[in-house]
Amino acid sequence: MAENKNISREEELKKLSVISLLRSILPTVGLVVVFLVFNTLTKGGMVKNLSLIMSQVYVLLIASTGVFFIMTMGGLDFSQGSLLGICSIVVCVVSKISIPLAVAAGIAAGAAFGALNGFFYVNRKIKSFIVTICTMFLFRGIIKYLTSGAPVSGDLMGMMKLNTDKIKLTCTLIVLAAGFIAFHFTKFGVSLRAIGAGEKAAKFAGIRTDRTKFLVYVLAGAITGFAAFINAIKVLSVTASGGNQLETQILIALVLGGMPISGGAKSRFLSVIIGSLMYITLTNGLNMMGLSTQALQLIQGVVFLVFVAVFADRQSLQVIK
Repeated sequence: MAENKNISREEELKKLSVISLLRSILPTVGLVVVFLVFNTLTKGGMVKNLSLIMSQVYVLLIASTGVFFIMTMGGLDFSQGSLLGICSIVVCVVSKISIPLAVAAGIAAGAAFGALNGFFYVNRKIKSFIVTICTMFLFRGIIKYLTSGAPVSGDLMGMMKLNTDKIKLTCTLIVLAAGFIAFHFTKFGVSLRAIGAGEKAAKFAGIRTDRTKFLVYVLAGAITGFAAFINAIKVLSVTASGGNQLETQILIALVLGGMPISGGAKSRFLSVIIGSLMYITLTNGLNMMGLSTQALQLIQGVVFLVFVAVFADRQSLQVIK
């Protein structure tokens, strides 16, 4: 009997390891398949417009990095789109004084707004999705007020000179490299995974969970503040819709990249890259096929639901913190 139990346990472990392996490689395989399918359907349109497609992914990649850290510890952030919009306004206004100062101002503003999220989440013990939904509307209201007369523009000549793929790609790669190193090779990454796996156990392990959670929201805000600089040099001005729907794009992109909703030890930084590329590829592929907005949204919804069903780890799923 004991031998049979041991064999069944070994079989279960092998099955789980195979499922885990499939879930880890499916996002990459899915990205390649989606790209090839749309490239075929558009008669090589994806390859021909590759530079245009890539120009749309930089802001999403950078902003997704901060949200990835938040989701790793089991939280959510719905304020990123509005935060990007308001930080873009800061960048545009300060750019008329100095471009480097504008970059610093955008990062500082993002960190300050991220600290606001962190304060209510950590100190007031309000669930992360409730806090960030509230601040999403707060920041959006500020954006609409500041842009009610006219779009807010910056130093057009100075920012246009910086609007090159080389600069945007370099900035994006620096953020991704720093995020990868911080997540996989520092105590910071270990703490995030531990909190996502179980906050009480993390506390007993000596991790200062409240301090870490607060700093993560500050960091995510600062990263989005830097993404606002990339956004500003691309669009040159900010309207009332600045950053609109970015939070939805980030969450969908991370799920498409295989990010577990509950975070924890199964989080992989590659989800940021694969998911962002997948989202942009899918959206552009559908647009190139000339589909109506309704048909595009329908197909997107079906694809996203399929990916959520495949990659959601229902055994470890827990209530979002």
